[in-house]
Amino acid sequence: MEVIMVDALPELIAGPVVRRLQPEQMVLWFVCSRQVEAVLELYRDDDAVESYPLNGSNTEILPIGERAYVYLVNVTPNSRLPLGERFEYDLKFSGGEGTQGLAQLQPTLLYPGEARPSLVIKSRLDKVLHGSCRKPHYPSDDGLLQADLVLQSSVQNAEERPALLLMSGDQIYADDVAGPMLTAIHQVIELLGLQSETLSGATVNDSEELYRNTCCYYQRENLLPHNRANETLRDKFFGGAKKPIFTADGAHNHLITLGEVLAMYLLVWSPSLWAYVKTNVSDVDENYRDRYLEEQKQLAHFAEGLPRVQRAMAHLPVYMIFDDHDVTDDWNLTRGWEDAAYGHPFSRRIIGNALIGYWVCQGWGNAPQHFTDEVLPSVRNYFDTPDSKQHNALIDCLLDFGHWHYTLPTSPKLVVLDTRTHRWWSENSLSKPSGLMDWEAMSELQQELIDESAVVIVSPAPIFGVKLIETIQRVFTYFGHALTVDAENWMAHPGSASTLLNIIRHPKTPQNFVILSGDVHYSFVYDVVVRHRKNSPSIWQITCSGMKNEFPPKLLPWLDRINRMLYGSRSPLNWFTKRRHMRIKARRPTEEPNHLHNGSGLGLVCLGPEGQPISISVLGANGSRTHFPDPKGEQPLVSD
Repeated sequence: MEVIMVDALPELIAGPVVRRLQPEQMVLWFVCSRQVEAVLELYRDDDAVESYPLNGSNTEILPIGERAYVYLVNVTPNSRLPLGERFEYDLKFSGGEGTQGLAQLQPTLLYPGEARPSLVIKSRLDKVLHGSCRKPHYPSDDGLLQADLVLQSSVQNAEERPALLLMSGDQIYADDVAGPMLTAIHQVIELLGLQSETLSGATVNDSEELYRNTCCYYQRENLLPHNRANETLRDKFFGGAKKPIFTADGAHNHLITLGEVLAMYLLVWSPSLWAYVKTNVSDVDENYRDRYLEEQKQLAHFAEGLPRVQRAMAHLPVYMIFDDHDVTDDWNLTRGWEDAAYGHPFSRRIIGNALIGYWVCQGWGNAPQHFTDEVLPSVRNYFDTPDSKQHNALIDCLLDFGHWHYTLPTSPKLVVLDTRTHRWWSENSLSKPSGLMDWEAMSELQQELIDESAVVIVSPAPIFGVKLIETIQRVFTYFGHALTVDAENWMAHPGSASTLLNIIRHPKTPQNFVILSGDVHYSFVYDVVVRHRKNSPSIWQITCSGMKNEFPPKLLPWLDRINRMLYGSRSPLNWFTKRRHMRIKARRPTEEPNHLHNGSGLGLVCLGPEGQPISISVLGANGSRTHFPDPKGEQPLVSD
């Protein structure tokens, strides 16, 4: 690995990312190469109206490395921020070269004609961007760049700008990392002096030994203990079963240390560090060099778009929630998986490190108030004294934490679900899929929905999915192979499925449900109503996946056709499903013969005053635009 000079590191190495934004609260996340003296300034009509020095009352600083400091700014304005009007902000950094704002520190953050980044707070969710599954080395363009294109055409027009961007899972792939990305990660760890750590239960003693090991690239499964007790553990984390439906690469470069996780976040959010890394093939075994070189091409293309990603995230509130690949494939899929994974110190550390990284770079900014009393003390203890005792205590704290979900008081209300850490275990078998949310979490969800006229729910996995694929998963589950086909859909667990459908049908829950989902690597839209009931709630299942990932293109059309044949409107098979009391229409995307749309992109949903979708589309990463027109008045295309 080349020795990297650190003298010329930029002051701002990631961000700013706009997180929670309301009239009474503004949350920004960014990372600097040193501790800085900074001031947040708010502008109206080019005049600074309020100034907030960043200090202990409004800013948390985490020293994640010798030359890396994470800032979370949580400001309560002296006067409420304007609703529906464009305003600007700046971060002024004081240093040896005087005071510099964002225009000087990172000129690519600004759109043409701007002096500083601008924002609009919308009380009504009229335009929402959403997507999931962004794998940096996947061979497609980056769908997240479409957010920048939308903003570029609307940045001066408050009414036309999107209200927010929702990332509904798999913002990184901690379990599926390209070889060149892993070499870049290790160079960033050295460049920023990210913290090292000791490892228990592994064949390497610490992070330094891991990075030097000959199995570090493409062979990390060989670093797990090689005894009978851990054979299943190795398969779950690094080998993985062959997956005939949902294919994925083996996780042979799975992120292990916290430094690796944090470095990957910096590399997928920001372009700054890519100028300091050299993804040379010299450290890689010759058996993997062809693969490495192909991944290198894709990552170079990915990195070229990051200035536009950084710009969009500085102009638009961004809300996030985890899914499995943010931590590891099949995370908490079954009770048996949990027993194996959390019962071993090495796998517990791998999961815990990914969860710490998620908290630092994603979860914290969604709702900072949730973490003040329970999580922040453990976080501070670890980053102030990064030893194994504090490290394990922080992991224990995050694994026990129960409030990753959150809401926004918008119109309609936004409810973001945690479908990973409140699982409803199967009572029959350790190998059967857990329900995506347990009884207590479902009860809390119902309280959030009562007396709301409309709601937007973010569920990483679709609540109403493709019936054929769910049936295939059900068959594999019956024979004890739930892990083989990622059998984690809402209908896989009788208790959680029944409870959720009862909540949706409850007379005091909203009349209009919009469900935004990802996870599955294809996109579709379902219109759902309750059969044989007057005044049925209107439900729209809107799925957009992935931002930079796709379903196997030859397989998806066949699954689509077979699904329509087996579960058409007159098929008696519909009455054997848990959703037999729901009538479902699949919208056909424009200019496509099938109902399932395949291709990397970003979803755009426009909502009417009652919270109903008036326009649904996928903004293709390749520049295309696919609409899902309203089928009102047509016969059901798919029903189950």
